[in-house]
Amino acid sequence: MDSSLRALFGQAGPIRAVDRVPSGSPVAFVLRRGPDDAVPKTIDATLALARRGLQMLRAKRAMEALLRRGKALVDVPTVDDAEALIAELSAAGISASIVRPPQTVDVRGLRERLNLTREEFAATYGLEVETLRNWEMGRREPDRTARSYLQAIANDPEHVEAAYAATTTVSTKGPNRT
Repeated sequence: MDSSLRALFGQAGPIRAVDRVPSGSPVAFVLRRGPDDAVPKTIDATLALARRGLQMLRAKRAMEALLRRGKALVDVPTVDDAEALIAELSAAGISASIVRPPQTVDVRGLRERLNLTREEFAATYGLEVETLRNWEMGRREPDRTARSYLQAIANDPEHVEAAYAATTTVSTKGPNRT
């Protein structure tokens, strides 16, 4: 851990209890250093996240990642008012934005835009043909993970294809024999 962050946590003393919000919904946030790039008030931000149900250790690790990489992703379990949390983090020198996966994806439209048959689309991106058919016919809806993957394909099909192909390539060379 960064020694300055360790010192700040040490100065705060033991934190025995955090008043948590009584209810709310889970929300994912991307945290970034504030626009002036000043050192954020990590203790204040950690407590703001902990009040919304994030374990103190996870909140602390998010602050460490923020200081180290300039950004962090956190899934906050109990957000009663997202705008209030964003304002609280902003006061601590941290910019927060909500991560929202796409609500719907026009699977058939995407496939047709790429000029691929169902079989080609499924093979290219590692999907089951039957699953693709169900999505296109409206019998099933893609779950959150599938919607995010389909959105990535829609945004940059060539790179997604290359990334997927890199994970499925099988070596055609036999074992080395000397």
